[in-house]
Amino acid sequence: MTTRPAIGPLTPHLFRPDGQRPVRAKLHHLLAATRVVPHAHPWGQLAISSTGVVRMTMPHGTTIVPPSRALWIPPGVEHAVTVVEDADLLTLYVDPGRRMQGLAVNAAESTRWQQCRVLEASRLLLALALELDARPDDAPTQPDREALAREKRIAALLVDELRRAPQVPLGIALPQEKRLRRLCEAMLDDPSRHASLEAWAGDAGASARTIARLFRSELGTTFVRWREQVLLARAVPLAARRMPMAAIAAELGYASPSAFAAMVRRSVGSSPLRFFRAEA
Repeated sequence: MTTRPAIGPLTPHLFRPDGQRPVRAKLHHLLAATRVVPHAHPWGQLAISSTGVVRMTMPHGTTIVPPSRALWIPPGVEHAVTVVEDADLLTLYVDPGRRMQGLAVNAAESTRWQQCRVLEASRLLLALALELDARPDDAPTQPDREALAREKRIAALLVDELRRAPQVPLGIALPQEKRLRRLCEAMLDDPSRHASLEAWAGDAGASARTIARLFRSELGTTFVRWREQVLLARAVPLAARRMPMAAIAAELGYASPSAFAAMVRRSVGSSPLRFFRAEA
């Protein structure tokens, strides 16, 4: 992926949520390869790619966010954004008061919302999010009293829909060890650049044996299994665009559709058609 200069957080101070406006919406069009530097907010955040694909990276993991997904980031958690393909990134900021404005109705739910979570984004959730006023606080005109009352009603329904959203276990763990972290981030940017552990280890300036050991000690898995999770995550948005399996296999560097299908069966225990239909 051709990289662009990293940019700072996208004006979060102009969309600060509070008791009067508990859920704020912000919409940005971002070009592929745009990178937003690591940052954190004192409020909760829901990231939705209404079109295109972004990758959100937290200290211990990363996830691909296609239009069918939403990523919840709790208050204070550092995160960075990498745009995989041109995207309209819809960000919702949720005021942290009153147990996150209704997301958590008891202590057990409160614990769940203190962790990053990948969620299914229903059509209703996306439609409600797009109905919120996305003007920044320094815009020439601001919503009037009637518009603010409507916004509160939409926000309440949106939070209820968010509470019902099923969690999706498609996050990818990241290591803390610096050499392996750099290698994993390079694989996330271009997973089909190399197919073998030896080639990736050469890029990292380490032996294949050392890298294999680090995968086991840092991530509790093998190089092959971790790379397959990356490839599956990259395949989901391609399948959502109804790209043929043969084209997805070629895009991800597989010599044949059958080799790609074998990887999917080995990783998730079902055929590509069934897996990607469920994901869509």
